[in-house]
Amino acid sequence: MTVKRLLLSSSLLTIALAGCVSIDVTETLSAETADDAPSVEAIMEPAADNNMRVEVGNLVMEGIPEIPTDVKERLRQYQNVRGHGFQDWTEDGILISTRFGEVSQIHQVTTPLGARKQITFYPEPIGGASAAPDGKSFVFAKDTGGDEFYQAFLYDMETGATQSFTEPGTRNGSFVWSDDGTLGAWYQATDGDPDYDILIGDPSDPSSTRVLFEGEGAVFTVDFSPEADQLVVQRYISITKSQLFVLDVQTGEATEINPDDDVAYNGALLLSDGTLLSSTDKGSDFKNLVRINPETGEETVYTAEINWDVAGYDISPDESTVAFTLNEGGLGTIKLLDLTTGEISDGPALPVGIVGGVTFHPDGEQIGFTFSAATSPADAWSANIKTGELTRWTTADVGGMDTSGFAEPELFTYPNYDDMQIPAFVYRPEGDGPHPVIVSIHGGPEGQARPSFSSTYQYWVNELGAAVVVPNVRGSSGYGKTYVSLDNGLNRKKSVEDIGALLDWIETQPDLDKDRIVVFGGSYGGYMVLASMIDYADRVAAGVNIVGISDFKTFLTNTKGYRRDLRRAEYGDERDPEIAAFFDEISPLRNADKITKPIFIIQGLNDPRVPASEAEQILAAVRENEGTAWYLLAKDEGHGFRKKSNRDFQREAETMFFEKVFNGELE
Repeated sequence: MTVKRLLLSSSLLTIALAGCVSIDVTETLSAETADDAPSVEAIMEPAADNNMRVEVGNLVMEGIPEIPTDVKERLRQYQNVRGHGFQDWTEDGILISTRFGEVSQIHQVTTPLGARKQITFYPEPIGGASAAPDGKSFVFAKDTGGDEFYQAFLYDMETGATQSFTEPGTRNGSFVWSDDGTLGAWYQATDGDPDYDILIGDPSDPSSTRVLFEGEGAVFTVDFSPEADQLVVQRYISITKSQLFVLDVQTGEATEINPDDDVAYNGALLLSDGTLLSSTDKGSDFKNLVRINPETGEETVYTAEINWDVAGYDISPDESTVAFTLNEGGLGTIKLLDLTTGEISDGPALPVGIVGGVTFHPDGEQIGFTFSAATSPADAWSANIKTGELTRWTTADVGGMDTSGFAEPELFTYPNYDDMQIPAFVYRPEGDGPHPVIVSIHGGPEGQARPSFSSTYQYWVNELGAAVVVPNVRGSSGYGKTYVSLDNGLNRKKSVEDIGALLDWIETQPDLDKDRIVVFGGSYGGYMVLASMIDYADRVAAGVNIVGISDFKTFLTNTKGYRRDLRRAEYGDERDPEIAAFFDEISPLRNADKITKPIFIIQGLNDPRVPASEAEQILAAVRENEGTAWYLLAKDEGHGFRKKSNRDFQREAETMFFEKVFNGELE
């Protein structure tokens, strides 16, 4: 039994599907419009203080100087790095996602290192595909302009015909196939409703679609039973709490698995004997691979001796072998579990890097996956689990550059103010320095900085001569459920304190320049940038805030209704007077007078998570205090820039900002 599933929604939950059960609850880049936020029409008006807004195509900018030709040329090679992500097996090859042009699309590769054939052609990115069990069709999804209201489509690989099977105006995700390919199931959400419905039907016949289950909260499809008479769904409450239910496919009746448990699950597989294979943190700080008897609640734990999270897993069609990945301090490795004996062995021997999306081939002997490393962009690979033989299906483009000059990150820890050791990575340029520093802060907040390939980091190190420091502050995932909870609610500023402690560490490094530090981050990382610029105004030289939260009250009031309660579970409920007062205390908007260094604010107009109003209000506040601010708004983007031309200009403008700050030309 090979599980077929697809990320139809890349929202606050990144549900990595395409054959591998891996629910990575991460908000890589997070909030929405305040009631008194400026209208779209107002956004297009010239700003005060001679900071005129200039509109070029879909980009609206303010304060950004003309980009010199040499900056564009220096960036060109890095901007044309192109990786490949394994999606699924087909009847005669694999599906991959890669970009040729503006956005990523789905391509087919029929032989290892053979020519790729592009098979989707849209102006919006297509990042995921899930093949039907017979390998003759696949499901994919796309939104419009980054609005994240994903519509699902069935692509027939024999005829090239494409058909939508979801309701316009709704948001659809976590598609799963039944083993015989006659049924699909997915969730459907609407703009203002926090409760998701589970739909079921034949994707080739949209008229067959029916609502199977009206969920409470954020409910996601996980797996069909081999006979397709049952469906597992998962309700996500927070990163440390979720529930599993088994639905009767005929009646929709739901039975909760171990309802008395207060734990987190990472998906599940329904096996032929009625048991479930899942990963959970029950009785552990980390997520272990377990087998659950739904009738008795009895559990068999397979990975108790491994003190890292099981990140993803898939099972062979004969249910004899489980291939699973571990998140080992950010690195990702493959392990194999003999389900009969419980014996765990090493998977294929790969270089140091990150593995994701492990998916069994129908023959039960091969697994496909994506592999990337700090100095190597992502590529599609497969491995024979019996012989260990590796097969590389694609070779990433690196813009014609010599990758031997790419910087390797160093893993280190530094002490914070509570005598904890905070994990982080540092990319150092060549030479003695002292080098300027870019502190890159991940989003989430339950995200994790991992040493995957970043052409941006390589550019900063090799071309700007900047050291890049990437911390995993308290609240980051990957280090256990205790660590990920250390910034919840009234502890929100603890993660900001960890940036202060990082600034202390930088001062101890002779090759790093403590007077030229720029903080950089997106979504929740954008909030961290703003908070750091306020709390450590005398220690940072500037900040780059990408789609960042500027006030938790306006964020929670105005983020889309289908995600509001999920964010309250992490940040706190603004309707609680104590939480509301705390939000006022830590609000960057209310403390904007303390932002005294230059700031660059970057935003997508259609962002359903952190809307343009969050950027507009902090920009206005900085302007009111006569601060220096650059602003970039893309009218055809959402939560981060996905179109190459927009990203190219973003990187060019960031380069200008960094250079002016590092050279003392922007204060």
